[in-house]
Amino acid sequence: MSRIGRKVIPLPKGTTVTIKDGKIFVKGVKGELDTPLMPGIALNIEGDKVSVSRANDEKQTCAWHGMTRALVANMITGVTTGFQKTMEIVGVGWRAALQGKKLVLNLGYSHLIEYEPPKGIEITVENPIKFVVKGIDKQAVGEVCAVIRAYRPPEPYHGKGIRYSDENVLRKAGKTGAK
Repeated sequence: MSRIGRKVIPLPKGTTVTIKDGKIFVKGVKGELDTPLMPGIALNIEGDKVSVSRANDEKQTCAWHGMTRALVANMITGVTTGFQKTMEIVGVGWRAALQGKKLVLNLGYSHLIEYEPPKGIEITVENPIKFVVKGIDKQAVGEVCAVIRAYRPPEPYHGKGIRYSDENVLRKAGKTGAK
């Protein structure tokens, strides 16, 4: 049995979980999220606890068991507290700024890069080299960060680029001169 799948998810006050038309809906203080309910998986809502069970021990059902539990737990966390990731820009003269809701990045190219975040995602710039991506959907927050990071991924020789604040960039030694 899945170790992750059998863990009980605590349901905070003000959060509701419902199943309707083959979808799981989670509603909380910050908003509402939904995900499809996979076949062979059942969601049991008992008071302030939610548990996930499966109908059989087939390989695919076992995989869906743990995944469904993780998705529901992330949705509950998202609608109660939300998710956020902090990004840093390393490079001389490289910076970030906000124009309305657009993130404008100056990354050493001949042009500025403007990024419009999708609905449900908020970007705040703390200082010119540090910004925070916030939202209730964990997957959407991670995807937005990955798209922004792809404009200038950190390179191993000088360490310049856009990185997560907790990311450790392995540095390589440059060329050694001719002897």
